Amino acid sequence: MKFIVSSANLLKQLTSLSGVVPSNPIMPILENFLFKVTANKLIVTASDMQNSMTAEINVDSDEDGNVAVPAKMLIETLRNLPEQPVTFVLNTDTYTLEIISDKGRYRLAGENAEDFPEPPKVEMGKDAVELSSEVLSSAIAYTLFSVSNDEMRPAMNGVYINVTATNATFVSTDTHRLVRYRRSDVSSPVEAAFIIPKKTLTLLKNALPSDNTPLSMYFNKTNAYFIFSNIKLSCRLIDERFPDYENVIPLNNSNSLKVSRTEFIGSLKRIAIYANKSTNLVKFKFAGEDTLTVSAEDLDFSNEASETLNCTYEGKEMEIGFQARMFSEMLSNLHSPEISLQMSEPNRAALLVSTETYEKEDILMLVMPVNLASYY
Repeated sequence: MKFIVSSANLLKQLTSLSGVVPSNPIMPILENFLFKVTANKLIVTASDMQNSMTAEINVDSDEDGNVAVPAKMLIETLRNLPEQPVTFVLNTDTYTLEIISDKGRYRLAGENAEDFPEPPKVEMGKDAVELSSEVLSSAIAYTLFSVSNDEMRPAMNGVYINVTATNATFVSTDTHRLVRYRRSDVSSPVEAAFIIPKKTLTLLKNALPSDNTPLSMYFNKTNAYFIFSNIKLSCRLIDERFPDYENVIPLNNSNSLKVSRTEFIGSLKRIAIYANKSTNLVKFKFAGEDTLTVSAEDLDFSNEASETLNCTYEGKEMEIGFQARMFSEMLSNLHSPEISLQMSEPNRAALLVSTETYEKEDILMLVMPVNLASYY
């Protein structure tokens, strides 16, 4: 079997798939890409048993065939080649793959393609959601950062997606913060709820095109399947019950702050330098209708700092504490010029929302405060 392909185009596709390849695979064959050539198409698959990702590439081939190719070695070879047509020649008896460029020949020891696991099959029926890559990219960007890494809480190791006849809701939480992102322009005739793992969403984030490409998402009780451009991605869903997040969102928040988002982020980053390195605690003090004081101190080294920001505040005088890195990260993932921080009490969850309304989308962030009494 022989086929010819652009080295740059092949490298681009393999780079998108390389995130699937596990560093410590449960099966040695998973360190490979599966190459299948049929009808002038090269179908490349990578798998870690939980995720399988496939890309189709146009090639010039003389016959059909398949082989498993060492992923790392192939990518490094292509990465160090100038852009040019390269020829791949497969010996079907020994599974040896030879790469021929204009100035060199490179021989790789491949493996039998029959040993490579087949990706799960998802029935492309009524359980489908049609959306755009732009919408899914936004949903991932808003929620991925607050997914929990705690393996003892597997339900929180991914993003919960609930699709109905009127909207789609994406939720993530690590118990300290929660993000709910809702789109009214995404719906499904069949209501469903499932949890997509963090690794799958990271793969999608890196592979989704920047333009507004149509995307289809199919699902059943165990797997989800994404199709866009020349890419297909299947994943095993997290088989756990997601927390009842609606019950933790406070409804009565009589204290409300409105402030410039960029000024708030800048102040937090400067003040956090002086915070205790183990707690990273910053304090917000509301003592007037138009003043917010941001402060931090490290009693161990006698470091302290404070700044005053102009704002609009409605409510009682209060002081509340937050973990600076976590709060800054949430602000960075909002995109409006001005944000609103809505609070009830210093020891209860606060809401971080945009002051602007956006057509077809709604974003809400919840953050738990730090108990100041336990530090002073």
